[in-house]
Amino acid sequence: MNQHSTSLNNYDNTPITAIATAPGRGGIGVVRISGKDLSPIVSALFARLLKNKPLTPRHATYLPFTQADGSVIDQGIVIYFKGPHSYTGEDVLELQGHGGPVVMQMLLTRCLEAGKEAGLRLAQPGEFTQRAFLNDKLDLAQAEAVSDLIEASTEAAAKSASQSLSGVFSKVIHALVEKVVHLRMLVEATLDFPEEEIDFLEKSDARGQLTAIQAALQAVFQQAAQGALLREGLNVVLAGQPNVGKSSLLNALAGDDVAIVTPIAGTTRDKVTETIHIEGIPLNIIDTAGIRHDDDELHPDEHRSTIDTVERIGIERTWAEVSKADVILHLLDASRGPTRADEGIVARFPDEVPVIRIWNKIDLSGHHASVDEMDDATHVYLSAQDHLGIDLLRKELLRIAGWQQTGESLYLARERHLVALKQAHEHLQNAADYAAQNDQSLDLFAEELRLTQDRLNSITGEFTSDDLLGVIFSRFCIGK
Repeated sequence: MNQHSTSLNNYDNTPITAIATAPGRGGIGVVRISGKDLSPIVSALFARLLKNKPLTPRHATYLPFTQADGSVIDQGIVIYFKGPHSYTGEDVLELQGHGGPVVMQMLLTRCLEAGKEAGLRLAQPGEFTQRAFLNDKLDLAQAEAVSDLIEASTEAAAKSASQSLSGVFSKVIHALVEKVVHLRMLVEATLDFPEEEIDFLEKSDARGQLTAIQAALQAVFQQAAQGALLREGLNVVLAGQPNVGKSSLLNALAGDDVAIVTPIAGTTRDKVTETIHIEGIPLNIIDTAGIRHDDDELHPDEHRSTIDTVERIGIERTWAEVSKADVILHLLDASRGPTRADEGIVARFPDEVPVIRIWNKIDLSGHHASVDEMDDATHVYLSAQDHLGIDLLRKELLRIAGWQQTGESLYLARERHLVALKQAHEHLQNAADYAAQNDQSLDLFAEELRLTQDRLNSITGEFTSDDLLGVIFSRFCIGK
C-alpha cells in the first residue's frame, strides 16, 4: 500500500480525459487520457486501423483520427504509455493532432464516446497531476512545482520551479526529517528502556543534534523564503496626498505610461496595478487615489475643494489596499515638505508593514538623489518625472523584501511551505526547552520532535489532509 492510498477517500479512479494544451489555436494540440486499463478505449478508437495489433508503448504511431462511422476528424500521432511508466502512474494515451479548437473539441468528444462503456469522463482541474501524486510519481511539493513552472512569469521563477519539480526541495525536506527521526529514535528508546540507565542527553549529544537540526531548518527557511519571493512577489502600494507624483512614479518604475498623469488633484480615482520585475522578482506596483479630507492643510497655491462621491470611494479603496500591502511607498512632495495631512496619513499605516518615505520632485526642491536611513523609516529622495533616484528605489525595494543573490539555484516555495517550516521551528524550540530540563521532560521532548516531523512531512504530502489536497489541485489548469 503506497503512502497516499488513504488520501482522498472519495477519489474516483475511473478513466479521465481532457485537452492538455492551452486554449486557442496552435500547430499542435493534445488530448490526454489516463486510466487503470485503457485497452477497451484504444480498441474502440483504433481497432480497425491497427487490425488487432497493439500499440507499442512509448512509440509514436501515425494514424488518422476517425469518427465512429469511419469519417476522418484529423490525422496525427498516438503515443501510449503503459502504467506505471507514465506521468500519472496509470495507462496514458496521448492523441496529438492539429491545434485548432474545433478539431480538438471534436477529438475530445470522440474519445468520450469511445470510452463511454469504460466510464471515461472529463478530467477536473489538476486531476492528472493529482493521480501522479496519489500513485507516488510525484510528492506534493513536486506536484505544486508543475503548476508553478507553467505559471512562472520570469526566467528565475521558471528555473526555481524546475528545481522543485526535479525533487531538490523534497530531498532537503526528507534530509531534515531523517535527522528528526534519528533523534526521536534515541529519545523514545530511552523512554522505552529506562532500566538501561542511559544518560541520554550526554552520551547521545541530543542537544548538539537538536542544535544542528535547528540550524539546518533555518537555512532551508531562508532559501524557501527567497524562492517564495520569486513565486509570489510583493504587493507595493503607492500612497500619499493628491499630486505628489504617485502615478508618475508608477510610470517611471514600469518604464511606460501605464497611469494618467495630470496636474489636476484626484486624477486617479481607482487603483492601477502594474507588475514589474527587478532582478527576477515580481513586484505588483499598485497606484491608488490620493488621500485627503475636506479640511486637510493645503499648500497656499492650492484651492480648497469638496471631495465628490467617486473620489471618496477611491480613497476608501486606497486604505483597503494599504491594509493588504507588503510594502508601502509613502510619497511626499520634497518641494514643500511634510504637512499635517501627511502626518495623518502616516498615523493610519499598519504598524507591521514596512514603509519607505519617497520624497518626490527633487528637481524642484534642490535635493540630490539619495537614500537616508532614519529612525522612523528609510527615506528616498528622487524625481519620478526626471527619473532621478529610481535605481536607488529599486535597490531599496529588493533590500526591504529581504532578497539576496545567493548564487545558488533556489527552489520555488509556497506560503504553506513557509508556514509549515515556521511551525516546525517553533516545535524544535519547544523541544530545546524540554531538553534543557535533562531527563525530567523526555516524553514532552519526544512529542515536540514528533510534531516537528509531522509539519515537515506535510510539505511533501506524506501526511496531508484531504481538504488541503483538494484546494491545491483545483487551482491547476485542466489537462494537467
